Amino acid sequence: MVQRFLLGCLLIAASACSQRAPWRVIPAPAAAPAQARSAPVPRPMLAAAADPTAVAHLSSLLFPVPGVDSTRLDDTFDEPRDGGTGKHNAIDIMAPRGTPVLSVQDGRILRLTTNANGGITVYATDPEEQFVYYYAHLDRYHPGLYTGRALLRGDTLGYVGTTGNAPKDLPHLHFQVMRMPADRKYWNGEPINPYPLLRPSASLPLGQ
Repeated sequence: MVQRFLLGCLLIAASACSQRAPWRVIPAPAAAPAQARSAPVPRPMLAAAADPTAVAHLSSLLFPVPGVDSTRLDDTFDEPRDGGTGKHNAIDIMAPRGTPVLSVQDGRILRLTTNANGGITVYATDPEEQFVYYYAHLDRYHPGLYTGRALLRGDTLGYVGTTGNAPKDLPHLHFQVMRMPADRKYWNGEPINPYPLLRPSASLPLGQ
């Protein structure tokens, strides 16, 4: 009897040695070193108009067509063009033929040109030459306009028309904003949608 009792005690002791004590704290696996973790996937860049620099700049622009209710402006920036292969990348501001077109910012004229799409057009830039403004479908230029001329905010550039590929019964200003590219090919800059910031801005009364 005593032998069985001693044998049982030995078996219990042996089995107990093979188990973790119930009060022993098992540490969690160590976290992987920071350099071993996968790099976070970059988030897509926000639309150009959401860039803080662009927002701060565009919010100071003058509405380019006086007498127009800017709150009724339509966002045509993403509308398809070229048979659906391209985008408009601009907004159309409807106004009567002959309505003045104003410089949205101080700066200078980069180029005056006429082409089949835009008709009579103006390329201009801001004083720091960070942005490009493109005004198209003008009926005619304001007298005295020339390439390189310095501009003040509110200067008259020309007059609303339908030159180029604009419908002849729908006079309007095609207004486009772009970043000045590093290669200085200003006609090919990254387009920025001016609609969200121009829409709530006040338009000057016609004649001022």
